Amino acid sequence: MITAIVTFRLPKRLTLEEARSIFQGTAPRYQSQSGLVRKYYVLAEDGMTAGGVYLWRSRQDADALYTDEWRAFVTGKYGTPPQIAYMDTPVIVDNPTQQILVE
Repeated sequence: MITAIVTFRLPKRLTLEEARSIFQGTAPRYQSQSGLVRKYYVLAEDGMTAGGVYLWRSRQDADALYTDEWRAFVTGKYGTPPQIAYMDTPVIVDNPTQQILVE
């Protein structure tokens, strides 16, 4: 598995309520994304940086989403281009299921 951490600086501060509303509007587009296990929307405490933490089955699955079209969508929606950091995810602690998953 692979984790992608996507961040983008916002042109103006968002409140948690504003971010929640915006994120709920885009969440359905990720529900059927092939290879996406989970996505967390995130907002910095100062409201000036937002993004997502994605857990993918593979780097290829991640790359299938992060196209030029997707980058343009994010840039248009939030005003700045996204930055993406990829991390291998060799172990996952899943407390709700009481499992430790090893890839």
